[in-house]
Amino acid sequence: MGLIEQIKAKAKENPQRIVLPESLEERTLQAASQILSEGIARVILTGDPAAIKEKASGLGITNLDEARIIDPAKHEKKEVYTDLLTDLRKHKGMTRDQAATLVEDPLYLATLMIKNGDADGEVAGAANATGDVLRPAFQVVKTLPGIKVVSGAFIMMLSKKEFGENGTLVFADCAVHPDPTAEELAQIAVATGHTTRAIAGFNPRVAILSFSTKGSAKHPMVDKVIEATRLAKEMAPEMEIDGELQADAAIMESVGKKKAPDSSIAGKANVLIFPSLETGNIAYKLVQRLAGAQAIGPVLQGMAAPINDLSRGCSVEDIVNLVAITANQAATQ
Repeated sequence: MGLIEQIKAKAKENPQRIVLPESLEERTLQAASQILSEGIARVILTGDPAAIKEKASGLGITNLDEARIIDPAKHEKKEVYTDLLTDLRKHKGMTRDQAATLVEDPLYLATLMIKNGDADGEVAGAANATGDVLRPAFQVVKTLPGIKVVSGAFIMMLSKKEFGENGTLVFADCAVHPDPTAEELAQIAVATGHTTRAIAGFNPRVAILSFSTKGSAKHPMVDKVIEATRLAKEMAPEMEIDGELQADAAIMESVGKKKAPDSSIAGKANVLIFPSLETGNIAYKLVQRLAGAQAIGPVLQGMAAPINDLSRGCSVEDIVNLVAITANQAATQ
């Protein structure tokens, strides 16, 4: 059984309530139908029920009666969510009238349902920009206690099984935070370790990467990685973490033994933490395109509840897979 099949199987064991707020988007409806057919999650759609059913009928979808459909303009908890949003944002000057308008926005409604305990997670982004998806998430759901930074991890599946965990590695941050401080980089490393356990299902061996291995170069950028490694080890002493390591020293045992002979991670890393968004984003796309790796994600980490953002170029299968991942995150949290 491949990793995606394992993730889906785990999601089916404890189906979670996942909101798909882009309910008139064609791929989203097709994905919702597949998710319901496979029993991956309990689907919640937000939008005008008549319009959704008409769109689904035109696509030949016949099983949306199994989904819960919430009309943002009129539903039994609209006033509850309006009061909740007003309370959450009053320190920013939000009035109740402003909140009443925002709760009709499906992206805000999805996060309010999660905050109020009426849903377990959200997947969006097929029809909305990342900023539009994440803004209500930050304002309503917010981050986990003790976590100040949200990051995006990719599960990279390679044909060469000698790398990572039988060909699977987890890369971060590849999607969100441009230039993390040492403290933020440490939080990203620890969060990615937890994501690896929850989603990929193996124990993380985390390498925090640099252009230096164990003092081979001196530079403030290297100092940041050294400090991040120290902080990450303090944050999660039970987790295997090491740095600073160059990429080849992290993933190739022959190189790791030469460059970092005292490291338990060198040559064996299955989680790679990049020092900036620039390096992480470039790396995952190069590995995806040049090595033919399957890139699953981004999986957002650090939120108080799982909210994941799709690429607007996503496929139906991408949506299904990310819902399964989100369901696993929700079950773990």
